[in-house]
Amino acid sequence: MEISPAELKRAASAQPPSDTPTELSGSEIMVRCLQAEQVKYLWGYPGGAVLYIYDALYKQDSIQHILVRHEQAAVHAADGYARATGEVGVALVTSGPGVTNAVTGIATAYMDSIPLVIITGQVPTPAIGLDAFQECDTVGITRPVVKHNFLVKDVRDLASTIKKAFHIARTGRPGPVVVDIPKDVSIKTTAFHYPERMELRSYNPVKKGHGGQIRKAVQLLLSAKRPYIYTGGGVVLGDASAELRQLIELLGFPCTNTLMGLGAVPASDPRFLGMLGMHGTYEANMTMQHCDVLLAVGARFDDRVIGDPKHFASVERKIIHVDIDPSSISKRVKVDIPIVGDVKDVLQELIAQIREAQARPDAGALAAWWSQINDWRKRECLAYRGSDQVIKPQAVIEKLWQLTRGTDTYVTSDVGQHQMWAAQFYRFEEPRRWINSGGLGTMGVGLPYAMGIKLAKPEADVFCITGEGSIQMCIQELSTCKQYDTPVKVISLNNRYLGMVRQWQELQYGGRYSHSYMDALPDFVKLAEAYGHVGLLVERPGDVEAALREAIRLKDRTVFIDVRTDPTENVWPMVQAGKGITEMLLGSEDL
Repeated sequence: MEISPAELKRAASAQPPSDTPTELSGSEIMVRCLQAEQVKYLWGYPGGAVLYIYDALYKQDSIQHILVRHEQAAVHAADGYARATGEVGVALVTSGPGVTNAVTGIATAYMDSIPLVIITGQVPTPAIGLDAFQECDTVGITRPVVKHNFLVKDVRDLASTIKKAFHIARTGRPGPVVVDIPKDVSIKTTAFHYPERMELRSYNPVKKGHGGQIRKAVQLLLSAKRPYIYTGGGVVLGDASAELRQLIELLGFPCTNTLMGLGAVPASDPRFLGMLGMHGTYEANMTMQHCDVLLAVGARFDDRVIGDPKHFASVERKIIHVDIDPSSISKRVKVDIPIVGDVKDVLQELIAQIREAQARPDAGALAAWWSQINDWRKRECLAYRGSDQVIKPQAVIEKLWQLTRGTDTYVTSDVGQHQMWAAQFYRFEEPRRWINSGGLGTMGVGLPYAMGIKLAKPEADVFCITGEGSIQMCIQELSTCKQYDTPVKVISLNNRYLGMVRQWQELQYGGRYSHSYMDALPDFVKLAEAYGHVGLLVERPGDVEAALREAIRLKDRTVFIDVRTDPTENVWPMVQAGKGITEMLLGSEDL
């Protein structure tokens, strides 16, 4: 007589529950560690080396795993989540090609100082170094693009290693940390203990700025005739926007943000001069060059900001540089008052000391300085010629900003002309609303970023401003959006060129458009519909607003808007490579 499946199930349920095991496998330990860190989302892609980990994930329900379509997108989505929330993003990939596919995402997060923990599978420990199937040297490959990495060879070290990884990722200057787990470690068992605290002898990032240096900085700021406050992504990452706004209010000084710092100061603040740098405003760059005291906070004077360092140094000025990472100070530009510390703590101390000080900034000198800045503003460097015949990309961004103004909106972008137009024409009022790749300049990040943000902020509208080149690098993630119901809005400014490459080729390579023309583009509307989403084609200026309103209206659908923009439009202003930041082209007439 055969026993039916139903009878077997009843018999099993009648058995007394077995004692809770005192030991857990490496995979179970890893899941417990993530639960202890209150991880809600994990982006990943399974493979042979991580199947035990996936089996452990199957047996729990507190962590939601999101299956992406490419490992690069797993890290980008975790990265977007981290940028929008300030929490540590977590990704899981398999060994070999899983790791190498993830490297671009890891490097992107590293360049922008984003806290991530990336768990990678590895071949069994006895096979390491023997060219086993899907083996690569994860520690070696990732070493230049991580804050730290670990290879766990003993299951007894796994819990403490993961604790270290989260601690290192989120403290000091944040960054990605890789934990490489061999397959045999994921199945071996040991007693589980997750440490409450973690202290690393060789890792003690400074939080408090040096009191004496802060006093010197206060004296210098209060004696300045032409002051300027220059801030970057460090202010956003350090949640110091409120303190920065207080400081600007207190002093009445002009300020600027880098690409990564946008939103730290409201774009509507009259003291905000816009973004500076290669495609920054005329007034922001001129003020940067001609100030006599510069307060740099959480920024690194990179090449896209100050252009040629020799040209920048040709004007005498005093520089105060606040950064949590001592290696970023005096790296490209010699500074007079270095202050190593958490930007939030340092700004709080600066504000307190300024309030206590008897002196105040020279009102007459400051008024004269503002008069000069307002003269620079009159150049109206972001003005562009509108058209009722072709769609101007700037107009699309402006219209999006008008329609979403005052709402809870996040904007992601890829890299290229569309990125610069988004930064110039979408006026960000709050931090962590502008999510894009700054340091590495990675194409394809926009859509995965948007997916990660939408999971974290389901009530917010998330727009991905992209181009027909960038979107095709991770377009398969439209499938992930469908599976996990993350209704993002994709606005593709489709000019049928690799726009920024074309712009450089026009200006610097005699109009020789070598491989920048896209002549085999798909029908993006049909492609979006094939993935189960809404596709809209916009070819006339008069249809832009209606399409954007429709995308906003469809709250629960992913919408792909293919906007056919003017292929000849360039990003202005522009500082050409190797030039100083005041040597700006404001339009084609300056060529």
